[in-house]
Amino acid sequence: MSRLVNRRVLITLCLCLGFTFSYAREIKQDTIAPKKLDSRNFESVTDRKKTALYTLKNTSGIQVSITNYGARIVQILVPDRHGNKVDVVLGFDDLRKYKDANSAYYGAIVGRYANRIANGTFTLHGKKYELDKNNSGLTLHGGSNGFNKQVWQLKARTDSTISLSYLSKDGEDGFPGNLKVEVTYKLTKRNELKLAYKAVTDRETVVNFTNHSFFNLNGEGSPTVFDHVLKINANKYLTLSEDKLPLDIEPISGTPFDFRTAGLIGEHFKQKSPQLEIAHGFDHTIVLDKTKSKRPAATIYSPKTGIQMDFFTSEPAFQFFTANFFNGKDIGKSGHPYLAYTAFCLEAQHFPNSPNRPDFPSTVLLPGKIYKSSTVFKFSIKRSN
Repeated sequence: MSRLVNRRVLITLCLCLGFTFSYAREIKQDTIAPKKLDSRNFESVTDRKKTALYTLKNTSGIQVSITNYGARIVQILVPDRHGNKVDVVLGFDDLRKYKDANSAYYGAIVGRYANRIANGTFTLHGKKYELDKNNSGLTLHGGSNGFNKQVWQLKARTDSTISLSYLSKDGEDGFPGNLKVEVTYKLTKRNELKLAYKAVTDRETVVNFTNHSFFNLNGEGSPTVFDHVLKINANKYLTLSEDKLPLDIEPISGTPFDFRTAGLIGEHFKQKSPQLEIAHGFDHTIVLDKTKSKRPAATIYSPKTGIQMDFFTSEPAFQFFTANFFNGKDIGKSGHPYLAYTAFCLEAQHFPNSPNRPDFPSTVLLPGKIYKSSTVFKFSIKRSN
């Protein structure tokens, strides 16, 4: 017990010190100029399928680059309050770097099942399914051969829209059913990046998709996101066990997860919490209210650039993650190392481990039914604090 307590004290101290030093570095650093991407660096053949880079644009100057390798977002350029372009998502300027990266999920569509499944198993109608275990005895983000490592097929494309599809075959990473998945990215005139998911199966299965973009509204490569101002319109979250599996739905009141009043992420890091110690920061499921509110699930703002992002989803929850385990081994587009707390994720999804938790919203998809889900990232400029 004393060893565990000492470990938690050390983690808390590191979090606080990391905030202090990183925040000081960030104040002094200018916004990082975005890297111009060369589409040729994304042209290759993987598993006998061609990969490429596609770019969406709108009249407001927003530009989104997407590769069909993992159906992932590579770059989002957004004008700041001075009209300068800022690249607000982490990633690389070459497809090979995505394949070699320490983290496999930069900007990718994640599936078949986003987040964790306990023991890499679940049961449907009395039949037990054994999944690929790729995270300390658990199945994380669909397993070792998840959607993020697949080459998706281009279905349709315009200047502002791209649709990609993938057939996940029966038994892939242990999941049952031939699952046909389609994701559409649409960049609107209102500066919204809309993600629409659709899936059908020929056999009862479980599904849970998300986009795993790592954001920094100061610009990718900036030291931390501790100076970002976050507001979350939710009253509950899922607590974690020591192995990072969900325990209970608990009120956020009186916890570091209470962002119902907008606040600095760094200030919330300073609050003492065993939950922050377990995850080494934020890596928790935020439970959204069932009412169909037009309010964003979350709003996050950079006082430095003036860029604000409103986040909407049809999902019952999202994972708030602060890149707790980045270690500097991955060097991003701008040439800067990606260290812990240099980004945040808002991963719209169902609850972790739902196939083993009948008390959670169901993630079962039946033959003849169509899975649909939507996520929106809306960008704007906030002129003053």
